Amino acid sequence: MRWRRRSGRQSSSGCRSPKPRAQRWICQNRRSGDRVSLPDGIEADRFLDCPHPREQADLFGHAAAETAFLDAFRSGRLHHAWLIGGPQGIGKATFAYRAARFLLANPDPSAPAVVRAVDLRVDPDNPVARKVAALSHPDLVVLRRTPGTDKKGPSASIPIDAVRRALAVFGTTAGAGGYRVAIVDSVEDLNAASANALLKVVEEPPPRSVFLIVAHAPGRTMATLRSRCRKMIMRPLGPDDVAAVLAKLDAHSDSTAVRQAAAMADGSVRTALRLIDPDVSALVERVRRMLARLPDEDVSDLYGLADQLSGRADDERFATFLTTVGDWIGERVHTEAAAGASRLAPLVEVWDKGLRAARDVQVLNLDRRPFVFSLIGDLAEAVRRSSAA
Repeated sequence: MRWRRRSGRQSSSGCRSPKPRAQRWICQNRRSGDRVSLPDGIEADRFLDCPHPREQADLFGHAAAETAFLDAFRSGRLHHAWLIGGPQGIGKATFAYRAARFLLANPDPSAPAVVRAVDLRVDPDNPVARKVAALSHPDLVVLRRTPGTDKKGPSASIPIDAVRRALAVFGTTAGAGGYRVAIVDSVEDLNAASANALLKVVEEPPPRSVFLIVAHAPGRTMATLRSRCRKMIMRPLGPDDVAAVLAKLDAHSDSTAVRQAAAMADGSVRTALRLIDPDVSALVERVRRMLARLPDEDVSDLYGLADQLSGRADDERFATFLTTVGDWIGERVHTEAAAGASRLAPLVEVWDKGLRAARDVQVLNLDRRPFVFSLIGDLAEAVRRSSAA
């Protein structure tokens, strides 16, 4: 499969920088030339316009997870709900789509193809794979934040109405006596009502139904939902695997930059892509300069940063801002640990408060500018208090 877009600016990385307008992607088969247009919209679960996890044929660094899923399927006792946990950017959603494709393409666990399988790969030319890539398979439902439009970014959470509509397929018979599969990406995006709606179906699943639930922090998943799932905790990737993914994505022409990003990414492809994307690197540098000046504040620069992060289509920029602030606080805590708790407490308190406020901003779809002003102001005061302690 190869991927192209009708328009848009290409950055020096292979993945395109996010744009605040809707785009249309075209999936084109190399041999047949068949094309399927995907819906217009800003997809909340697509990172930097890189190929979406449903479009990825390969998975790196998680052979043990694939073997565990395959063994469970071949045993004839496949658990109906899987909680796929681990940090962001390590391949959890890619694994979920890969497992879904395999189940939909191979519904019989005793079939020769399943018995011979060494992993969950399905040929991209397989009709099932093409339907999954186009989100058009009748036995697959995906619960995710609603894609945005030109004027409005993706929804802040997965609404209950969307969950109910999507899960209605579980009241019907799967085609060819196969499986019906639901992918939740991610459980953190469910609000209380939509999580309970999902729980009701997971508690009493129809026959031959499988739920693949992606969780970035599985320990914080609703206990009643977590207790009904088989846990599959996926570990961060090694630097070689991160570099292999970046090479597969043609993320950068400079192999040295790829190796450096892979080594600094803590096992996350998402983090590595941020590190080598020039727009993201510029944002990180801007935030770090601002933090380094604290407790002094440049009001003009602060207003400019707040405007840069304010658009609903700028979720990745906002996430990068939060990650950069969190990393900076972690570095301060590490270097000043010998100074005692009194020096560290103000910063930690501000960050705890900031994380709660950031979640409210995202869930309630609030203006991000007041949050940015407040967080930087609180950090400036915390630095003053720490210096005086």
